[in-house]
Amino acid sequence: MPEAVAVLDPPERLLCGPGPTNVEPGVLDAMRRPMVGHLDPAFHLILDEVSEMLAEVYRASDGVVLALPSTGTSGMEAGIANLVEPGDTVVAGVSGYFGARLAEVAERHGARVVRVAADWGRHVPNELLLDAVDRAGDVRLLAVVHGETSTGVEHPLAELGAALAGRDTLLMADCVTTLGGVPLEFDAWGIDYAYSCTQKCLGAPPGLSPVAISQRALDWISTPRGPVPFSLDLKLLLDYWAERPAVYHHTAPILQIYALHEALRQVLAEGLDARWQRHHLAGRGFAQGAEEAGFEVLAEDGHRLAPLTAVKVPDGVDGKAVQRSLLATENLEVGGALGPGTPPIWRVGLMGPNASADTAGLVLDSLSTHKDAYMRTVDASRSLTPS
Repeated sequence: MPEAVAVLDPPERLLCGPGPTNVEPGVLDAMRRPMVGHLDPAFHLILDEVSEMLAEVYRASDGVVLALPSTGTSGMEAGIANLVEPGDTVVAGVSGYFGARLAEVAERHGARVVRVAADWGRHVPNELLLDAVDRAGDVRLLAVVHGETSTGVEHPLAELGAALAGRDTLLMADCVTTLGGVPLEFDAWGIDYAYSCTQKCLGAPPGLSPVAISQRALDWISTPRGPVPFSLDLKLLLDYWAERPAVYHHTAPILQIYALHEALRQVLAEGLDARWQRHHLAGRGFAQGAEEAGFEVLAEDGHRLAPLTAVKVPDGVDGKAVQRSLLATENLEVGGALGPGTPPIWRVGLMGPNASADTAGLVLDSLSTHKDAYMRTVDASRSLTPS
């Protein structure tokens, strides 16, 4: 007989990488509440409340919001699959890993993709995006990353939406690292489709992708089109989330919905403006402290993303070794570079419950200490090497 498997006992970590972040205790408690079925009318009331709260957090009253039972990447793909047909033109801003992924997903769905690129750490200027739309002619979708998780750059989305007003081109925004942590006005900025995740600024476990869809995008989705992947078909998903009685589509991740419900309740209890300000102060404090400590912040000044700061790994330092040391000795997780073309960096996330001055100071002190310790080790090794 095999030995009994021990009860699961994962280590306690302070998660200050690019996500997931630590989960609020009340959100975890919500997942212990009694299970009901996914077709239970009582559960549909919970879905209604989640939709109402999501609409408040997105600032979206024109159209609908729902949470896909999947990751942020699925939220991205759902938007492309439902709004773009093979042969349509998509203009994509690419200044990091997730902008590149947006472009790749659109190409996989048969779109003609026009990439407007900027160096990692820089934003793609809106005038270049608009010029690309004008040059390309009939553009179905303009897609940008509001908060580029791979570089810590925030795109000027409000200005882009204003400049795009009056055109037929739909505006799609990756809000994975901004929803609940950075000012975001879905209606006022003229966004047509936005997607996010639950494991970052909302402070919930991963597993859901909250999306917002404008009335203009809904009108497009409702017209006859080619086939859409069943699991990502927004018309079918809306029949479950918005129609009453609900039309079965899938078995909803009920406990994840409970968690999102509590996370959104906490966001609104804190107040969106207060929450945005808390993330801003934590991120700004970390970036300023990092520069004062001799680190270089990757993102250009004026376009720095508060919930995620990328700092360059100093010359002569093995960034991954420092990450391993932080994890092994302090149970502290920070992220590293993601994707080809990214310079050696540490990505520090201060999101959800970890968006505080205390946590920012703790991470900066630890990062500095372990960087210095690594350099002392290198210097000692060099001193022992015969010349």
